[in-house]
Amino acid sequence: MLGAHLPRPPKGRTFVAAAGKAAASMALAVEQNWSARLEGIAVTRYQHGLPTRRIEVVEAGHPVPDEAGEKAARRMLEQAKKLGPDDLLLALLSGGGSSLLAFPIEGLTMAELKSLTGQLLKSGATIQEINTVRKHLSAIQGGRLAAACRAPVVALIISDVTGDDPTHIASGPCTADPTTIEDAKAVLAKYRIDFRGPFSESPKTVNATNKVIATAYRSLEAAAEVFRRHGIRPEILGDTITGEAREVGAEMARLARRTKGPAALISGGECTVTVAGEGGRGGRCCEFLLSLGIESGGLWAIAADTDGIDGTEDNAGAILTPDSIRNGPDAKDHLARHDSYGFFHALGDLVTTGPTRTNVNDYRAILIP
Repeated sequence: MLGAHLPRPPKGRTFVAAAGKAAASMALAVEQNWSARLEGIAVTRYQHGLPTRRIEVVEAGHPVPDEAGEKAARRMLEQAKKLGPDDLLLALLSGGGSSLLAFPIEGLTMAELKSLTGQLLKSGATIQEINTVRKHLSAIQGGRLAAACRAPVVALIISDVTGDDPTHIASGPCTADPTTIEDAKAVLAKYRIDFRGPFSESPKTVNATNKVIATAYRSLEAAAEVFRRHGIRPEILGDTITGEAREVGAEMARLARRTKGPAALISGGECTVTVAGEGGRGGRCCEFLLSLGIESGGLWAIAADTDGIDGTEDNAGAILTPDSIRNGPDAKDHLARHDSYGFFHALGDLVTTGPTRTNVNDYRAILIP
C-alpha cells in the first residue's frame, strides 16, 4: 500500500525519518519499493523492530519516552539539517511517534519530560490535548523537523487520531502547528498539573507535503464488509468516538438495547481512562468492554487497539461474552479499580496479538442477535 504513495526519487540523496509503532514496517516497505540512494532512521516501540538493510531501526520507550528515543530524534534532526535542495526528506509517521520522538527543548530534562508525560497519561486528557503540550516541549515536533530542512519534505502518515489531522499524529513534526504556548498551559491548568516550563513556541508555517495514507475509518469499512458477507447488518457509528471509556461503554449498552438485530455496531476512536491514585491494570478497550458488560448484562463484543497494545499491558484488548459478567470476578470492583485487564485475564478472554506494527486507532464491534 505504501509503495503507491511514494514520491519520485530526487537527484540527490533521500533520508528517511520514520517514527511510530508502524515505523519499521513502513521503512521496510520503502526499501522494497525504492531503487535510488536511500538511508535513514526509524524509531519504533520496543519489540516492534524489523530487519532492514538501508534504514536503521531504533527501538525506544512508549508511552513514556526514554533516552533511546531522544538520541534517535536528535540524530534525525541533525541529518535533516544537512540535506540540500536536490535531496529529499521522507518522513514516515504513525501513532506512538509523539513519545518515540522524545527530544526535549533546552532547559527541560528527560526526567522532567517522563514525569510530565506520566501525569498527562493518567489525567484523562485527550491525545490532542496531550500533544498540544508535547509540541511546546519538543525540539523536533510541532513542525520543527520540516522547518529545519532545506530539502523538499514529504510526510506519509498512518493516522491513529480522530479527525486524521496530521498536526496531531506523532505531534506533527512536518506540519505547521496552530496551537500556542498559552494553549499548552491551558491544558495543564485544566487537569491541575503543576508544570511551569520551559516552553518553546512552534512554527506556524512550514514547507512540506503531508499525506494521510491510512485511517481508522477505512478499517471500519473493511470490518463492515466482513459482517455484511455473513448476513449481519453493519452500522458504522463513526471513528471519532471519544470520552471516558466506562461512560462510552455504558452508552453503547443502551444503544444496543434499542438496536434491532441481527446487526453489528462498529466504532473507532480513542477513549480515555482517568486514573485516580495508582490504579489497576487495563487499558481503554478493556475498560470499555467491562462497562458495556455491566450495563448490558452480557453481549458478544470485541474492543482492541489496532497496534496490539491496550494501554501498557501485553494485550490488544478483550472479548466480552454473554456470560462474562456472571462467570468472571466482581466486575464492578474491577471497574472501580481500573483493573479490566485482571477481569478478562481471569476469564481467559484477553485478545493478544503481539505487535501489529501498524496503528489506526481502536476497533470496537458489538453483535446484536
